[in-house]
Amino acid sequence: MSTSAGAPLYEAAKKIYPREIGGRFANLSRLATIVLLGLFYAVPWLQMEGRQAVLFDLPARKFYIFGLTLWPQDFPYLALLLMIMAYCLFFFTALGGRLFCGFACPQTVWTEIFIWMEQLTEGKRSQRMKLDKAPWSWNKFRRKFSKQFLWITFALWTGFTFVGYFQPVRDLGMDILALNVGGWTLFWGLFYGFATYGNAGYMREQVCKYMCPYARFQSAMFDKDTLIISYDEARGEKRGGRKRGIDPKEKGLGDCIDCHLCVQVCPTGIDIRDGLQYECIACAACIDACDSIMDKMEYPRGLVRYTTENSLKGKPSRILRPRVLIYATILLVMISGLAYSMATRTPLILDVIRDRNSLYREVSGDMIENIYTLKVINQSNSARSYYLDVSGAEGIALDGVGETIDVDGGGVLNLPVRVRAHRDNAYGIMTIEFSVTAVDDENVSVVEDSRFLGPTP
Repeated sequence: MSTSAGAPLYEAAKKIYPREIGGRFANLSRLATIVLLGLFYAVPWLQMEGRQAVLFDLPARKFYIFGLTLWPQDFPYLALLLMIMAYCLFFFTALGGRLFCGFACPQTVWTEIFIWMEQLTEGKRSQRMKLDKAPWSWNKFRRKFSKQFLWITFALWTGFTFVGYFQPVRDLGMDILALNVGGWTLFWGLFYGFATYGNAGYMREQVCKYMCPYARFQSAMFDKDTLIISYDEARGEKRGGRKRGIDPKEKGLGDCIDCHLCVQVCPTGIDIRDGLQYECIACAACIDACDSIMDKMEYPRGLVRYTTENSLKGKPSRILRPRVLIYATILLVMISGLAYSMATRTPLILDVIRDRNSLYREVSGDMIENIYTLKVINQSNSARSYYLDVSGAEGIALDGVGETIDVDGGGVLNLPVRVRAHRDNAYGIMTIEFSVTAVDDENVSVVEDSRFLGPTP
């Protein structure tokens, strides 16, 4: 798109070629990538109690998580878990900036592995830049083809693994080999694979700059005591090249030799010396790069480092401040509450649905009858027998069901029941209680309220 004068209205984004760098933060980033991706690809293959250890079985509305079976009725646990994750983000951002973006964000992690494959097939930064500018040749074709082969294969395996969290991964693998894959399964596998291929292979820093909302509101979560990656301008300026061993003060220079290595290693292509920018994902590659130069020049490390705005200005800095302590306290309370709730969770759910087609029925013997459907969910992994009872009015009783009911492990029993009470004890609207108690463990018991309707007095 261009203006009437012919000048482009939008400038195409230039491709960024991140330079390879070693160092403590680079090693930490590689370790995070290996651990996180290792868990993602390995967990679906784990087995526990004869089934996949982690499986979100949407058709059956069951979620298996390492021996724990969750149901849609357990949605409050999911809501609390999401709140914990949100407060973790607030806590770590207030404490150390965009740590999540730099070391644990899926976009960062998958981009890292795609860059590794690019380096393996096309070479280091200078070689990749030269290869892209070179005309097509057999060497360029085989290198580009090898990269695309690795990228596409890895993306397809990623899509397969993603679907494996929602469908038994071993069965899914056999279905693929037998070319017997359902339409939706194929769609989601290819969609997730394509998203991985596009985001990590091509869009990369564009996702962080323009698509991720966190980059836009992160500044609202920072304060002058937040640890951020910063360039020490007072120490580094005035910039300029010099030979090693020369005292920079004699030439009126600071410690920055203006080598631009911090820019070359940045995955988003920014210059950290321009100050804090929303494009910075806090990967700390610039710290490793600058420290390596300081070592060569025999200068102290830390020209680019994790520090606070107050510390740069020579003011006292407080890491443990009210905001951080409040976030930590809220997190501790929520995590403790979730752990306690899960530990004391009763593996039994009872839903009572009253028949709304009729208010009540008069049956022989001056009895008033109401119809209900009891939905009994056994959340344990083994079959169980339960006592069923009703209370709330004198002489009220269940009719047409036995003393006990049997429910398979992880099963749901929809049980129609009739509840009867004598006319003398069943006038108007009464609150009654249904109770279900495990035969083998009285502590496994639930009580559910309902309404019993009778004739008006």
